[in-house]
Amino acid sequence: MNWFRLRSRRHCRVASAGGLAHGDAERPASRKAARRIGYAWLSVVLAGAAAGCTGSPGSTGHGPATTAASLAPVFMSTAAPDAPVGRQLTWFLRAVADAPLSRQVIQAHFDSAFLAQISPDQINSVLAHLPTPASLIGVLSQDPEHDPTALIAVAAFGGTQLEVSISVNGAGLISGLRITPYQTPPTSWAQADRDLAALAPDASLLAARVSPGGSCIPVHQVAASTARPLGSMFKLFVLGALAHQIAAGRVSWNQELTVTDALKSTGEIGPGLLQNDPAGTRVSVRQTAAQMISISDNTAADMLVHLVGQPAVQAQDRQWSAHAALNVPFLTTRELFLLKYVHPALAGQYLRLAPSQRAAFLASSVDPLPLSLTQAQLRSLATAPPTDIDTLEWFASPDDICRAFAGLRQLAAQPALAPLGSIMSANNGSIGLDPAQWPTVWFKGGSEPGVLTLGYLATNSNGQTYVVVAMLSNPAAALSPAATLGLLAIVRGAFHLVR
Repeated sequence: MNWFRLRSRRHCRVASAGGLAHGDAERPASRKAARRIGYAWLSVVLAGAAAGCTGSPGSTGHGPATTAASLAPVFMSTAAPDAPVGRQLTWFLRAVADAPLSRQVIQAHFDSAFLAQISPDQINSVLAHLPTPASLIGVLSQDPEHDPTALIAVAAFGGTQLEVSISVNGAGLISGLRITPYQTPPTSWAQADRDLAALAPDASLLAARVSPGGSCIPVHQVAASTARPLGSMFKLFVLGALAHQIAAGRVSWNQELTVTDALKSTGEIGPGLLQNDPAGTRVSVRQTAAQMISISDNTAADMLVHLVGQPAVQAQDRQWSAHAALNVPFLTTRELFLLKYVHPALAGQYLRLAPSQRAAFLASSVDPLPLSLTQAQLRSLATAPPTDIDTLEWFASPDDICRAFAGLRQLAAQPALAPLGSIMSANNGSIGLDPAQWPTVWFKGGSEPGVLTLGYLATNSNGQTYVVVAMLSNPAAALSPAATLGLLAIVRGAFHLVR
């Protein structure tokens, strides 16, 4: 086993039902639920751990060796909290040296739903590949007020620094556990730029302060005005179009939508749940929007595009983006999958048309087609080489995305649009910022083979708001798992540098 990501599947589904899919229409998406949901683009290869490598896995090789002392400023604390999740973290780090663990010991520390998916033998198999001894370096993120059951920490396993995300259930048993290589955040903008350039041939970065009036004031930037493929980050524009329709009284948060076969997309490359629900399932606008953002549900996005209309999304794109002309017409995820992966011959016809002719082509030749892919086909797409990422995608620059975040923040200040705040903050994108210093964190990212985008808005304890957007693309080859770790580290470092 060359990767380690243990998580109870039941928690993923229960999390979605608890305010994200079919629960109470008034129940907001919770931080606790969203944090327990794993994302494919954050499930990374545990490279080198089994071989006993030293240093920080995924490092680009810049800068001096990292020590616990030099890492200390990025941590909330260097001790596990005196709470069930902290005690389980302490136990786990000690237990690595005692592997293989008895079935009784494992059952005493992991919840039954977790063990129904990951057996004690599988746990021991993974533990056997982790270097020892294991010791805590520091806690990256924990929010005792809003979610005392989960934390993200960095630990030393032999000479290897690994990031440990752990959560517990109500009884204090481990319900989620993910271990990935830890990439040290850059400590200067020069280092951030070097690290960024090493990740992909096409890369952009923007760190900006958001003024009270909603303007983005750059603090640091690399190709921030260059349009790049977005992946699911386009859903910020869909949310903005929805918010304007709600503000105008044409749509309400409690309005119910119906899942239909004609609107079902796929969730294998971009995660989702609604595509698995039977046609006729009813779900509120608020729940649909929460699911679109927090777990990047593609069917949810397409349902909202259908609700507000593609012209409304196009108009929102023009308001926030200087590159909206690249998104004419504004594709649904279903259309993108059909063109790219199901009927590539149609993609060629589509791209040869003038932008003004493409909407009619979609309506007549693409939208009526069934989106039917086997599970084997879907799995193969997740590991396929990049396909038309410079021509068939959604496009924007980091500057555009900053305006989208800032625009949503302005909209969320309206009483009728207050749910935007909980929708955008339900998932913090594993950024690992100290909630005492950064009490508000919004996140939206996106990925497909050859594309990775990360976008965050965070407000610090002094009331200052910053946006950090990072984009990678490589039309010739898929991005490595180390690129995900490296980009997340750059973004994490950027928030420390702007303070």
